[in-house]
Amino acid sequence: MLPNTGKLAGCTLFITGASRGIGKAIALKAAKDGANIVIAAKTAEPHPTLPGTIYTAAEEIEAAGGKALPCIVNVREEQQIINAVEKAVKTFGGIDILVNNASAISLTGTLETATKKVNLMMDVNVRGTYLTSKACLPYLRKSKNPHILNLSPPMNLNPMWFKNHCAYTISKYGMSMCVLGMAEEFRGEVAVNALWPKTGHPLMPDFFLDVEIDTTAVKQEGYGTAKEEKKLIRSQQEGADAAKAKTESAVAVPSGPVAETFRVIQGAVTEEYVRSTQGVFQFELSGDGGGTWYIDLKTKGGSAGFGKPPLTADVVMSMSSADFVKMFTGKFKPTLAFMTGRLRIKGNMALAIKLEKMLSQLNSKL
Repeated sequence: MLPNTGKLAGCTLFITGASRGIGKAIALKAAKDGANIVIAAKTAEPHPTLPGTIYTAAEEIEAAGGKALPCIVNVREEQQIINAVEKAVKTFGGIDILVNNASAISLTGTLETATKKVNLMMDVNVRGTYLTSKACLPYLRKSKNPHILNLSPPMNLNPMWFKNHCAYTISKYGMSMCVLGMAEEFRGEVAVNALWPKTGHPLMPDFFLDVEIDTTAVKQEGYGTAKEEKKLIRSQQEGADAAKAKTESAVAVPSGPVAETFRVIQGAVTEEYVRSTQGVFQFELSGDGGGTWYIDLKTKGGSAGFGKPPLTADVVMSMSSADFVKMFTGKFKPTLAFMTGRLRIKGNMALAIKLEKMLSQLNSKL
């Protein structure tokens, strides 16, 4: 982490979505310089799954050396934005920096994205950014060194970044277009820029940065998948010969690497995983050893196996059997699988991320 310079001492930062995540990290960094932080976020009461409120963030900011003003703001509500801006100016005398960090996300395809999700992303990401900027600009223009910083990506028009989550990409690029437009409109008065993380967790290139993706590695993944599928075919053919001795009326549970992976997962499931995850995952796998599989981390005791899950799935993941095995054995990162279109996800993305974290703990056993 870069050392603090003290240049933000006495400056007032208006940060949307500052109760957690990157927004709070920016707030804490500025607080160490002695800055005034307006926490413009909607979480006033503790959330059942997400950490932090505007008040706990305020305590951390003041402990770090800054001054905090927590304001309940849903950026979908213009009047709440205006009220918070006026309160900030009254409390601190002005606004020097606006950080448009609040954002909504749904990484789903066109047919899977509910209209209310589309409205949410457009309202928070595009409209919220635009209206907050509009409300702050009269005061920013009075500052000695005014800035607007949007947490939005470079406008990469590679179709890869549209095909799996078109609505989300449109909404984030809308934030980036605010940067392009306002930077030119207020040139010489207010500096307007964008910030986008280069890497996510685990350390993989973030969305919209395909220049950083090693396409050779992706092709090698594809080549590896083909070889793996050939091995699976041979394995399944051998298994089929042995299966002829069994009664045809028996329900056939696929054997091979996929079945073995789920066997290990079943043995690794603990009450702690169930308690901390509270989700049901369904896998639609193509190729040998495929079919419908599940991991139930919601029912007491948990379970994993072949067929439909005992409860309605919260997340449905579709991919090839070979990629599934490689993903669960740590040879293929879920982030890369999703970004390259080899993993399709429907449902609760927050739970999908929880499963990814669990994978890193299971890899040693697989």
